[in-house]
Amino acid sequence: MRLNKTTFCGINTSLPVNLSLIATVEGQPIYEQDLMSVAGPSLLELGKQEYKAKSDALDKLIHKKIVDAEAKKRGLTAEELLKQEADSKIADPSDDEAKGYYLAVKSQTTLPFDQIKTQVKQLLKTSEIQQAREKYVNSLRDKADISILLQMPSVEVGYDPARVRGDAKAPITIVEFSDFQCPYCQRAEPTLKDLLAKYKGRVKLAFRDFPLQTLHPNAQIAAEAGRCAGEQGKFWEFHDAMYADQTKLNEPSLLETARSLGLNQESFRSCLTGSKFKAQIEQDFQDGTRAGVSGTPGFFINGVFVNGAQPEADFEKVIESELAAIGRQNSAQASR
Repeated sequence: MRLNKTTFCGINTSLPVNLSLIATVEGQPIYEQDLMSVAGPSLLELGKQEYKAKSDALDKLIHKKIVDAEAKKRGLTAEELLKQEADSKIADPSDDEAKGYYLAVKSQTTLPFDQIKTQVKQLLKTSEIQQAREKYVNSLRDKADISILLQMPSVEVGYDPARVRGDAKAPITIVEFSDFQCPYCQRAEPTLKDLLAKYKGRVKLAFRDFPLQTLHPNAQIAAEAGRCAGEQGKFWEFHDAMYADQTKLNEPSLLETARSLGLNQESFRSCLTGSKFKAQIEQDFQDGTRAGVSGTPGFFINGVFVNGAQPEADFEKVIESELAAIGRQNSAQASR
């Protein structure tokens, strides 16, 4: 892995680049990194699927080793340990519990309750035992010394320091590719604000433009407006105003928003109508496309792709994983 100097929004950023040669055409090389410009979204999705499969398998192996270690400590087999600590604590379901379950799934069978009562009770007990075993294993895991080194697939992307919200020195960067007229982008705003508050000092948000002009006719001029406001030091104020009311993204409404925020009217109007930042917005769009973004919003959390307005827990999972990785790296450096 070598370092290549790449420019994003006019900012030089050192990025690790995969220089594996995978083909040549008339003497011209094609590197593995070049595939992102053609099949970025599908490659990102494939990487996520591979990671999930590995992560699920790793969890099963970790649980097995935890149980085996505890069983060995007690002089038991793994199965004996689980029966003693989980199975034995589950009582047989009552007739009322079985009848309640039967009524809940009655549409799935034509058999009367009395005829399948025994099977229903066994099904309920098996389910409760499984839950009890999982709870017990998780309790062992909470006390175990475990270090997970498996990392989520990531893509390196740059950002513009002039459009960053949060502590500039925060170790976790969420790079957002967004469209001011996209309803899903608007939906993601509360999640992003909650994350910045919860991880204050540890997470920052960087904004990049990805206007989907074929879907949203006002997306391009809104992106221009955000840049023009940023030129006067009020990008985030204008950003928040546009997401607060996506019906006010035409030129007259944007000019009114600029007035209400105290921007210099003539400078803003000249900037907006002159498409001053068209090239920079297009650069953001092209960079996002090369990174694998195909729709909005698209997020890269220290390079880990999160596609769309996902639940806050999905973002937190990636953030916690990245913070843990940084912690391990810092500990390793300190011990040298």
